[in-house]
Amino acid sequence: MPLVVAKYPVGINSRVEAITLHLDIGSNDVRMIGMYGPGGVGKTTIAKAIYNRIFDHFEGSSFLENVKDKSGAINGIIQLQEALLFDILGDGQLKVGSESKGTSVIKNRLRNKRILVILDDVDKLDQIERLIGGCDWFALGSRIIITTRNKHLLCSLRIGHSTYEVKELDSHEALELFSMHAFQRNKPEEDYLELTDQVICYAKGLPLALSIIGADLCGRNEMQWKSALDKYKKIPDKDIQKILQISYQGLDETEQDIFLDIACFFKGHYKEYVVDILNACNLYPIIGIQKLTDKCLITVDRSNKLWMHDLLQQMGREIVRQESPQMPGKRSRLWCYEDVVEVLMENTGSENIRGMMICSPEPEEMQLEAKFLEKMKNLKFLMVDNIDICGGIEYLPNGLRLLDWPGFPLSSLPSNFRAQNLIALNMPQSQVILDKLLEALISIRVIFQVASINCNIFVKSIFMSNFQRTWRLVDKYYAILMVAFPIMGFGA
Repeated sequence: MPLVVAKYPVGINSRVEAITLHLDIGSNDVRMIGMYGPGGVGKTTIAKAIYNRIFDHFEGSSFLENVKDKSGAINGIIQLQEALLFDILGDGQLKVGSESKGTSVIKNRLRNKRILVILDDVDKLDQIERLIGGCDWFALGSRIIITTRNKHLLCSLRIGHSTYEVKELDSHEALELFSMHAFQRNKPEEDYLELTDQVICYAKGLPLALSIIGADLCGRNEMQWKSALDKYKKIPDKDIQKILQISYQGLDETEQDIFLDIACFFKGHYKEYVVDILNACNLYPIIGIQKLTDKCLITVDRSNKLWMHDLLQQMGREIVRQESPQMPGKRSRLWCYEDVVEVLMENTGSENIRGMMICSPEPEEMQLEAKFLEKMKNLKFLMVDNIDICGGIEYLPNGLRLLDWPGFPLSSLPSNFRAQNLIALNMPQSQVILDKLLEALISIRVIFQVASINCNIFVKSIFMSNFQRTWRLVDKYYAILMVAFPIMGFGA
């Protein structure tokens, strides 16, 4: 029986065609294809459309939806095994009793049948092993399709298979899908063109967001559209958030911290730069970043920069906002300028704050107490830009790993600042006197990053008899230039 696919299957056909070519239904072998991509990108919808197109070419077929969720229930795998057997054999009385018996029954009863099996939303290898084992379980001509958010899972399969990355819709497809939901036609109404463009830009081709927002805005007037869009940009739709957050919830604690740090502070930064900083926070970022990539939460581009879909970034930031919706000073990370100003002006910071970005859209002066960071003793990342903080700065947390402060207003760091944890320092256009800076940093024994492009540092003659290590001077794009300071004086 055909499955219900989607109310408006925009962009589905081209993807179904591409995957059907991989499957090559006419060939007399057993083939498996793994479809991967982030939540909400349309993997399940595409898999259903493929099922409808090809299921009648087989002796039996089964589409097992939401394998991850169903397998987590009591006797979940057993119920999935029985559903698979029922779909193909039609025997509603067949019960397997245990997972191991179910595995044996599937292998023995289906081994001579040419079948189509689709496992939707798989997140663990044992789910595949308990339900379909290997391709050699089934008769020649069988086809197996797996959808997952975790592409590394597909690499773990013992048998040969192909993979297909499900990507976001292009701008034309996105416009059509949104228009169908918002206007019940394939293009927007004339009066809503500009507002529609804002939605398309916001959703970045994610079908889930386009469908939910389109349905939400359908039949509403322009003022309501504008109000809703303003809200979406600040607070994501709860249904979109719920779906996207599933992958985040599957991460361990260190991986969650890495994801939130990238979402709040490090999107668009070089991977090596971020790895150095997060490694100093004991987050194991080399494997952590790879796992985020495997689960389609972030990407690493050809320039080795870290990126994520805008809605995934917003999802991460919303998780942080929900830590304390009404009191930003109790959150773990601050990046929104309005929240930062509130915390600093009202002195409501706390030890919860792990990172803070004080960045104004326009150059601005800010009058703060000299020890405005004193309550933030666990601060690890401090980024300041476009802000002229009037008065002295008498306190920096000793746990800082990153200090990014172009135009730092003083000639030296606070005398009580112990920089043994500092990994990255960026102070272009600053007036810091180099020997005072070195004096503050002389005891550090780790590789250190100093962004000094256009830096207005006054250099004095220095005898550095105990200063033996390599510094990395990083320009404003963090392109790395290795420069060595020998035992005495400067040299390269």
